[in-house]
Amino acid sequence: MATITAAQVKELRDRTQAGMVDCKKALHECDGDMEKAIEFLRKKGLARAQKKAGRSASEGLISSYIHGEGRIGVLIEVNCETDFLARTEEFKKLVREVSMQIAASSPLFVRREDVPAELIEKEKEIRGEALKEEGKPEKIIPKIVEGQINKWYGEICLLEQAYNRNRDITIDELIKELSGTTGENIMVSRFARYELGETLG
Repeated sequence: MATITAAQVKELRDRTQAGMVDCKKALHECDGDMEKAIEFLRKKGLARAQKKAGRSASEGLISSYIHGEGRIGVLIEVNCETDFLARTEEFKKLVREVSMQIAASSPLFVRREDVPAELIEKEKEIRGEALKEEGKPEKIIPKIVEGQINKWYGEICLLEQAYNRNRDITIDELIKELSGTTGENIMVSRFARYELGETLG
């Protein structure tokens, strides 16, 4: 059996928008053959997210989730293309899973594109200064900071967080798995998270 590299998995993900786990499985099933792996995913209905990404998603649900006997509350809007999908148990379960993720992991933004530029610059500045204090060579600091910022996105951006029930995939991949099997564009539009007493200083 061929050895499957991370680069192959990434390429297959980029070309199909299927989840990481599905891409690994497809490459193993097809002995590392990229074209056969794409065909494998298409047959399974997992390689359609890319085509759907540009389609309008104006249906969906606004849902609330209360955790810890009323200590944490989440309000979320998840969109899809049809009211039919929005009413299915699979869609409702996905919305609940994402809501539970927000309650447990406290993301600040949906995606990295939502993070204000000034916040990113401030974070880079702070991390760069900290590395200087540690005595890191000046020329390698930008590369280290870039790596740290990417990791930071994985903490503060919902779609880049590791899914708490399966740390091998991200929330984005969890959503794309349902998107692939249903044939619809699914997206988290916005959310708000409230925690009891957090505004009391």
